[in-house]
Amino acid sequence: MTQDGPREIGSYNALEKLGRVRLSDNFFMREFLYSSIGDWYGLPNYPEDPQLAVEAGTRLCQDLLEPLKKKFGHVSIRSAYRSPTVNAKGAANNNQHQCSSNEASAANHIWDRRDADGNMGACATVQIPWFMDNFGEGRDWTSLAWWIHDNLPYHSQFYFRDWGSLNLCWRENPERWIKSYVAPKGILTRQDRDNWSGDHSEHYSWIDEKLK
Repeated sequence: MTQDGPREIGSYNALEKLGRVRLSDNFFMREFLYSSIGDWYGLPNYPEDPQLAVEAGTRLCQDLLEPLKKKFGHVSIRSAYRSPTVNAKGAANNNQHQCSSNEASAANHIWDRRDADGNMGACATVQIPWFMDNFGEGRDWTSLAWWIHDNLPYHSQFYFRDWGSLNLCWRENPERWIKSYVAPKGILTRQDRDNWSGDHSEHYSWIDEKLK
């Protein structure tokens, strides 16, 4: 299924080849490379290590995004891969573009760098239109969070602002924590919380019922 990308981006043709890499049934690398920060500031947003980026992105798509699409329908990608240059620009000026430092973003939005523990990972900011519609009708984000927690091998979920978007991350050796800037704000769960294990279907039974 997954195609090999170029070993380095040294030409336009190599960049085109990278964009055509099929990461999973429904997702191609090209849609993960757009950056409004890169576009605005004229900075290239492509990986220094394309092969690692493709490998991490493949796991993100196959393990997380494809199951989401199967359950909820269309999954929109708001932001995903960031080159170290683009991410550093976004983190400058007191994080005016809501980017963490390059160190914190490795194995996260920077797909082609492993984290300090050597883990590979990838993150995408996504919106799920089906859930956004229900979110607007009074459902809160925690029902989606618990569904993902019980059904998908994610590393982290981070919900923010008021348009139903979240950072969804895959990583080797996942920690499986959930946090939000949207009410109820703070940490919903992590491994040291009593609510981390067990079944949480009571929180999302309406989802399963509505999507029968």
